[in-house]
Amino acid sequence: MTFDQILTLVVLVAVVAALIWDKVRADVVALSGAAVLLATGVVRPIEVQGAFASPAIIALASLFVIAYALELSGLLDRAIEAAVKMCRRLGAAGLWLLLGAIGLVSAFLNSTPIVVLGAPVVRDVAIALKLPPKRFLMPLSYITVLMGCCTLIGTSTNLLVDDMARVAGQPRFSMFEITPVGLPIAAAGALYLFLFSGRLMRGSMTDAAPTTEAAAIDVPGGQVGDVTLFATYRPFQPVKAAIALGIFASAIAVAAMGLAPIAASAFAGAVLLILLRVITADEAYGGLRPQILILIAGMVVLGMAMERSGLAAEATGALVGSMQEFGPLTALIVLYALTMVLTELLSNATVAVLVTPIAVALAESLGVSPRPFLVAVMMAGSAAFATPFGYQTNVIVYQMGGYRYLDFVKVGLPLNFITFAVAIVAIQAFFPF
Repeated sequence: MTFDQILTLVVLVAVVAALIWDKVRADVVALSGAAVLLATGVVRPIEVQGAFASPAIIALASLFVIAYALELSGLLDRAIEAAVKMCRRLGAAGLWLLLGAIGLVSAFLNSTPIVVLGAPVVRDVAIALKLPPKRFLMPLSYITVLMGCCTLIGTSTNLLVDDMARVAGQPRFSMFEITPVGLPIAAAGALYLFLFSGRLMRGSMTDAAPTTEAAAIDVPGGQVGDVTLFATYRPFQPVKAAIALGIFASAIAVAAMGLAPIAASAFAGAVLLILLRVITADEAYGGLRPQILILIAGMVVLGMAMERSGLAAEATGALVGSMQEFGPLTALIVLYALTMVLTELLSNATVAVLVTPIAVALAESLGVSPRPFLVAVMMAGSAAFATPFGYQTNVIVYQMGGYRYLDFVKVGLPLNFITFAVAIVAIQAFFPF
C-alpha cells in the first residue's frame, strides 16, 4: 500500500470510530477528517471545493429553503389542522391515513423536519382519542423513511449515491427511476407495520410515555432542534403558500421531465422564492441545515480520497476476489446486506460515500450493469430500522414516545428482513444485470 492509501485508511478508521463513539458531532468529525486529508495532500483544495459545491449539496440546500418557505407560509399548519379534524372523525383509521399522508410528503421533502413537525400532532391526537401514542410514533418514523426511498430527492442518501456514481462515470438517475423499487418496499413495509407493529409492542404500550420533552434532540448527525420551535403556529398566508407550492411542484416537474437536474431546478426555485419575497434572504439562510450539509460534504471528501489514493480499488479487489466464484445476484445480496449493517452503525451519508465506489467497481469487475448495485446501496443505505439511532427520525420518536431500545429491535429487525427481500426481487425485475 502507498503512503496515501495508508493515511486515507487511518483517517477512515478514525472517522468511523468517532462516529460510533458518538461523543463528537458527526459534522465536526467529517470536517476533521477532510482537513487532515487536505493538509497532507491526499486531496487537493479544488477537490474539497468541488465536494462543497457538489450537486447533492446544492439540491439538498435548495430543497431545505423551499420546505422552510412552505412552513413559514402556514400551509403545513393548515394541513395539520385538516388532518386533526379527519382523525377525530375516523379514529385510529384516521391516524393511519395521517401517517400515509406524512409519508407521501416525505417522498419529496427531507423526512427529519417532517417528523419533528408531525410527531407531536400524532402523539396529541392519539392521546385525545385515548389510543397509545407508541402505536403510531414508531410507524411514523419508519413510513417516512420508506417513502423517502421512492424518489431521487426523498433522502439525502439517494442524492449522494447519485452524485458519487456520477463521479465514477455513471449516468445520473432521473427523479422517478427508482420508484418501481421503492414503492413495493414501502407498500410491504407499511402493510407489515399496520398488521404487526402493535402486536410486537403490546407489552411496551402499557408503559407511560414521558410527560416532558427535552429542549433539543441529539442525534448522530447533530441536533435537529427544539420541537417547540417547529410546533409554533404560523398564520396562513394563501398567496405565499400558493407561490411556494407552485414553485416546489414546478421544480419537481422540471427535474422529472429531464429538462434540468434537480440541483438546478431546486436552486432556481429557491432563488425565485427570495426574488418574489415569499421568503427573505435571512429566512432562507435560517432554513438551511448546515450540520447535514457539512456532514455530507466532509464525507464526500473522504470518498474522493479513497478514489484518488486507490484505496477504493484495493477494497473492491478484495471483495471481488471473494465474489468471483459467485454470480452477480449473490454479489448484489452481499452488497445489500453489508450496506444495511453499516447503516445501522453509521450515518447514511457515510455509508453512501464508502460503498458507492465499491458497488460500481464490483459490477464492472463482474461484467454487469452497475445500476442494480447502485439502487441496492440507495435502498439499504436508508433501511435503518433495527436501532433507535440508525436514522434521525428514529431518535425523535424514540425520545418523544418513551420507547425502549428493544422496541426498535422487535419491530425494526423484521422490517429490515422484509424490505431486504422485496428490494432484491424488485431490483432484479426493474434493473436487470
